[in-house]
Amino acid sequence: MTAEHAVLDPRRIRDVMGNFCTGVTVITGLDGDDPLGFACQSFASVSLDPPLISFCPARTSTTWPKIRRVGKLAVNVLSESQRTLCAAFGASGGNKFRGVRWTPGDNGAPAIEGAIARVEATVETEHDAGDHTIVLGRVTGLTSLHPDSPLLFFRGTYGGFRHM
Repeated sequence: MTAEHAVLDPRRIRDVMGNFCTGVTVITGLDGDDPLGFACQSFASVSLDPPLISFCPARTSTTWPKIRRVGKLAVNVLSESQRTLCAAFGASGGNKFRGVRWTPGDNGAPAIEGAIARVEATVETEHDAGDHTIVLGRVTGLTSLHPDSPLLFFRGTYGGFRHM
């Protein structure tokens, strides 16, 4: 077996990839009147022209297929003070919006109170990627909300960012 096809230990992959610090978001949408959402740290800006973003939900997600059907979503960039909210949206099942204050964004997707920024988008395309799906979304709206520090994920733990 060549090095490019070697089987890598999932724990080793997590340990090494955990050295790349990421922001934390909650992807939201509406299913009729019901708000939907899931925590997602694999979010990125892809293109300015046209304006595209990407994120990668797990193939096991039960929330993503419901948001996909609606086709409109919001990426809520979490603040450092939203660790508890992140944990709720990272869990499977249950009413993730219990106690969460939100309003409909311009495209109807839930805008979570306290987020530091929001990107609204429509689903453009998807690509299979192992145990996840790569979603490309076309940006339809942008909002900067609060000057708070972002919630970051680094080496398996959550933290914030401080300017020096």
